[in-house]
Amino acid sequence: MSTFRLTVASPDGNQFCGDCVKLDVRGVEGELAVMAGHIPFVTSVVKCPCTVWLEDGTKRTATCDGGLLTVGTDAVTLLSGSFAFDE
Repeated sequence: MSTFRLTVASPDGNQFCGDCVKLDVRGVEGELAVMAGHIPFVTSVVKCPCTVWLEDGTKRTATCDGGLLTVGTDAVTLLSGSFAFDE
């Protein structure tokens, strides 16, 4: 599967920076799944569980306190007030 560069940043610093195959998150208008090659857009994100799918098939779940999602042609950035991976 194709990958894209994902950066998740909060006031505490970068929470994730790496390649992934899919990001599941909830925007203000509903659930979103971002994959490589997605059309560029910007949207607000509401408080929600997030899932980052890695290239090796593993998934990392996290809690996002809302924020801003920017999808570009070659990178995706999620800016959040609080973002914590479940461990």
